[in-house]
Amino acid sequence: MGQSGLCRNRAFSALMFPPRGRMVLQTVADLAFMFHLFVLGIHVDPTMVKRAGRNAMLIGASSFALPFVLGGLATYTLPHLAVVDEATAHLLPYVAVLNSASFFPVITSLLGDLKILNSEIGRIATLASMVTDICIYVIFIIGTTVNSSASYSKWSGALCIAWIGIFLIVVVFAVRPFVRHIARTIPEKGSMKECQFLVVAMIVLICGFVAESLGQPAALGTFILGMVVPEGPPLGSSLVYKIDSLCAGLLLPAKFAISGLAMDIFAIGKGKSLLGVEAVIILGYFGKFAGTLVPAVHFGVPFRDALSLALIMCCKGIIEASMYIGLRDNGIITAEAYALLLITMLVITGALRPIIWYLYDPSRRYLGYRTNSIQHLDPTSELRIQVCIHNEDNVPSIVNLLKASNPSRRRPISVFVLNLMELKGSAAALLVPTHNRRGKAKLKSLPSRAEHISNAFNIFAHRNQGSVAVQHFTSIVPYATMHDDICTIAMEKGVNIVIVPFHKQWAIDGTVGANFPAIRMVNQQVLYKAPCSVGILVDRGQLADNQQILFGHSFFCVTMLYLGGPDDDEALAYCSRMLEHPHISITLVWLRHSSDNIENSVESDMIRWFKDNNMDAERVSYKEEVVKDAVGTTQVLRSLENNCDLCIVGRDHKQSELTLGINEWIECPELGFIGDMLATSDYSFSLLVVQQIPPGTEFMNSHSLKPVSSTYYSSSGKYSHRSGFGSFG
Repeated sequence: MGQSGLCRNRAFSALMFPPRGRMVLQTVADLAFMFHLFVLGIHVDPTMVKRAGRNAMLIGASSFALPFVLGGLATYTLPHLAVVDEATAHLLPYVAVLNSASFFPVITSLLGDLKILNSEIGRIATLASMVTDICIYVIFIIGTTVNSSASYSKWSGALCIAWIGIFLIVVVFAVRPFVRHIARTIPEKGSMKECQFLVVAMIVLICGFVAESLGQPAALGTFILGMVVPEGPPLGSSLVYKIDSLCAGLLLPAKFAISGLAMDIFAIGKGKSLLGVEAVIILGYFGKFAGTLVPAVHFGVPFRDALSLALIMCCKGIIEASMYIGLRDNGIITAEAYALLLITMLVITGALRPIIWYLYDPSRRYLGYRTNSIQHLDPTSELRIQVCIHNEDNVPSIVNLLKASNPSRRRPISVFVLNLMELKGSAAALLVPTHNRRGKAKLKSLPSRAEHISNAFNIFAHRNQGSVAVQHFTSIVPYATMHDDICTIAMEKGVNIVIVPFHKQWAIDGTVGANFPAIRMVNQQVLYKAPCSVGILVDRGQLADNQQILFGHSFFCVTMLYLGGPDDDEALAYCSRMLEHPHISITLVWLRHSSDNIENSVESDMIRWFKDNNMDAERVSYKEEVVKDAVGTTQVLRSLENNCDLCIVGRDHKQSELTLGINEWIECPELGFIGDMLATSDYSFSLLVVQQIPPGTEFMNSHSLKPVSSTYYSSSGKYSHRSGFGSFG
């Protein structure tokens, strides 16, 4: 609709975009952009620069320096090689600087869209973009100071820096405490009042006005203010929700519309230095690509991942488009240069996004690997269990399940607790160990639930000292990529089984009290991609309320339903770990078809092993239920209701007459045919559905790993903490 198309018709332009209407549209767009930059500032955690490893900082510095140097050389040599008019010679330095930037908000937005924000490459790109932001801001301050000194007096540049410094001091030491005071008055699970929101919005506008008065972009002042606002809930998430719903959803598109309206494709070719300007632009992209790829490969990043990282750093977005508009409105760059910059950005960024999506799959590093399953683990060796916590309600049931697993000095258990939080009020995904000194310091800045969860498992480890070792991790990521952190820790730590809570929670009366579809999506991805066995825990209260039973004189009744197959074998192997607990009774129910030949059945090997090693125990009972069809299977399942606190069953079973017809009514395929039926409201006992790692994957021998209780180890050297990429290993 702009000068490249319909607005070339003067009558249409006067009708659709009269000067007064265009001014209103531009004002709305600028206000929306100011608030958008404020929200992006909230997303930024300045302490990430301190936590960034040396290699990540070097990659970011190289990603800025090489295109800046190449652009500077091209700017200096181009007038000596070709005829360049005065306007082009004036704009080339700005083009060189702009092409050197990879702005943090743009990169994190791209990573979020591609669902790789919490991947290894995503974290490196996040840290590297923050380094380039710092570099571009330093260059911007230096340029402003030099221009001010050249235009006015030699002291005006120093005075400009002094005023900027005063502005930063006031924001940090005056505005920040005031905003924090507002944050303390907001309940942790509540929302901010309208008067509180209006006060913050007024402060945003004032900071933008002051920044503009100091010769800086107004949006830069609001961005700096956003950086000092407390991240995360309650203030950060409340502001993001209120502002984003209006600005990003309604008003901000006007900024993009203006960038398109202002572009005139027909201006290309009117100048005398078309090829020279485009050469500097392309040279900047090439420098950005090479400046990222070469150091990444040098620091041990696999070439394909380094290639993806380099392409990510070459992508541009709304920040660059806004800067192009500002330079054009101020007459610094010509209409031709503006069109070239914008078109090149659209073409390259639009082409790179699908290429990055094709090249980089974060799950590739753990797909095809498997750790030792419980079935193939030496019964006296260390059992490694990873438990996933979405909220505090998951803690009692999982802790009691670990108690039921009977940790002892002869059969120790290592527990890796992953506290999972949805990413809100922040753009940078987080995965940190919270059991070491650095992690404990980070734990204080996290919501209080993180500390409560950590304390609960520490108490469990203290009561079982010598037989239980616990390590804590906190992951703050979007639900769409939460499974990646779960699978990464499972691979790094050589985990035997991952326990995840079911996405439904039951009320006191037995009905479904809460349903979390996002958690269900996470569980489905974990089942598909985990490099180890997976257990889905459906808790109806027996586990959470049976702390005294596990230590008292009553028995906690566990029923193992066996139909055959690797998943049932894995479930039976885990069930066998519970046998030595003095207050647990186990009932093994083998459900088989009436035509089965028991003696020659290969699937009965685990049954024979179980009978040979455990049938002498007084708390073990064994049943064989012979049925003809799915009706008989349903009747057996109904009979489990009597005297059962926890039922353990495998997830997948081969299609046979025992399950024929049951799959037609399945509601939750992640539980399998039998598990889905047992998870309905018709049953009152808790359920653990176990899936063994699929066969055919490369085995990673976990026996070579040192026990967690003796040392803090990393089972993988790739992206280690020493290499500076923020690994948790």
